[in-house]
Amino acid sequence: MNSIPLIIAFAFFMEMMDSTVIATSLPVIAEDLGTSPIALKLALTSYLVALGIFIPVSGWVADKFGAKRVFRWAIVVFVIGSVACAFSNSLLTFVLSRFLQGMGGSMMVPVGRLILVRTFQKKDLVHAMTLMTIPGLIGPMAGPPLGGFLTTYLSWHWIFIINVPIGFAGIWLCGIYLPEIPRRETSKLDWTGFLLTGTAAAGIVFGLSVISLPALPPAVGLATTIIGFAALLAYLVHARRRANPILDPALLRNRAFGLTLLGTNIFRISSGSMPFLMPLMLQTSFGYNAFQSGLITFTGAFGAISMKFIVKRALAAVGFRMALVIASLGGALLSFAMVGFVPGTPVWIFVLVLYGAGLTRSFLFTSSNGLAFTSIEENEASQATALSSVFQQVSLALGVALAGFVLEATGWVTGDTLGLVNFHIAFAVTAVLALVSVPIFAFLPASAGQEASGHRLRDLP
Repeated sequence: MNSIPLIIAFAFFMEMMDSTVIATSLPVIAEDLGTSPIALKLALTSYLVALGIFIPVSGWVADKFGAKRVFRWAIVVFVIGSVACAFSNSLLTFVLSRFLQGMGGSMMVPVGRLILVRTFQKKDLVHAMTLMTIPGLIGPMAGPPLGGFLTTYLSWHWIFIINVPIGFAGIWLCGIYLPEIPRRETSKLDWTGFLLTGTAAAGIVFGLSVISLPALPPAVGLATTIIGFAALLAYLVHARRRANPILDPALLRNRAFGLTLLGTNIFRISSGSMPFLMPLMLQTSFGYNAFQSGLITFTGAFGAISMKFIVKRALAAVGFRMALVIASLGGALLSFAMVGFVPGTPVWIFVLVLYGAGLTRSFLFTSSNGLAFTSIEENEASQATALSSVFQQVSLALGVALAGFVLEATGWVTGDTLGLVNFHIAFAVTAVLALVSVPIFAFLPASAGQEASGHRLRDLP
């Protein structure tokens, strides 16, 4: 059974790594395509827009056509998009190819989670989520050094071509090892809901991305974000009037699921700023090149791997509620520790703090995934995975936007947007945000997820 989450991790790793590997290669790709790095950032936002549009419908598609079939075809679409990116010869073809990649990526992660939820019993789900999550957490950290290495010593085309063997291996293994997940009777697709959720998610993610990575005038990003939030409000009104909405907000009334989703994504906004802030600070304030900074930040991956050896015992010892409180508090304190990074700080301190940050992030996300999906009914799984994935993409975009805004805002005062003090303030802000998730997790029932954690209380409140 361990092969199932590891196969799904192929896709999770590929999708998460691809979202960051392109960042270090933008100047080289832009020069080759005859455009500017700023304009090429449209390729980053087009990928996020595709995710925002199609993730909400992923649960319905998986139920309608079968989760295994949809998962395999999602990998196929992602690989085709990767090949198209490698052969792009203009800004337009590159942006369209990234959009195609995003269409595949929008189905891979939520449908992969759905396969796990419907394959494993609740008592085994945390272990399965652990095996799937670790590669996904390593991907964003591996992306920058890998992208820098391939671009420097081979060519930028290889950052996309490398997805081909990984993708085909995943497709082949899916056919052998993944169980057939029966199709489910589905209601007629909520086309109005699909339009509104797609507009909301794509508008918010695209708008925040433009604001934080201004490939277009900031006014475009602000207007798109406003449209996204307006569509979200319109969808909430629509969902209350429809019997089977494409994403059911009623799921959030489940105390364990709702609080876990809220606390996790507030923490994710904080942690989502780190891949943006840390490499930039190491390069602009400490003099490291892109490859060196990538190697330092990659130490967080070892923390993520270490989590695998402690999460099951920790949950059995203290339960989900206490584990999430401790992890979110630890993540906040480690973010505060980064405020103390100054020129002359030994590299081993960087490594130690980033290792701890990787461990706490990985522990929190694995635990929260396990709790969220063991607290819902089996017939709600497709809705829950889609809803969770939408929140994840929006919170990651918010994290980068928050980091960019803090740097810009402090730059208005200091006169230097990339001054070291600006980064210190940004890390302090993200630490405070991580602290907000602590009381949210504390409101979880003490007995939450006992069936999955193995933790037992003598006297339940």
